[in-house]
Amino acid sequence: MKVIVDLCVVPIGVGVSLSPYIAACERILAEAGLKTELHANGTNIEGEWDEVFETVKRCHEVLHQQGAPRVFTILKVGTRSDRPQSMEDKVRSVKAKLA
Repeated sequence: MKVIVDLCVVPIGVGVSLSPYIAACERILAEAGLKTELHANGTNIEGEWDEVFETVKRCHEVLHQQGAPRVFTILKVGTRSDRPQSMEDKVRSVKAKLA
């Protein structure tokens, strides 16, 4: 099943700067070959359900290996059964209605 996820990973107990940890997650997502879009408060991910969620798990594992004692993640998950839809489709639909 295809899924579009909005992922926000927050390592806790690592200080104020989180960008090295977020960069590690971005590398993991890229290595998995997932379609992603980084934004100011997280990353949108598009792919097959099992692959996406296995990759989110891998992010947690790597951040713990890098010294984060806690990792808090917020996920927003969307699926469709009526037709295929991409991240670009969703954005294009809203922009068309704004025009």
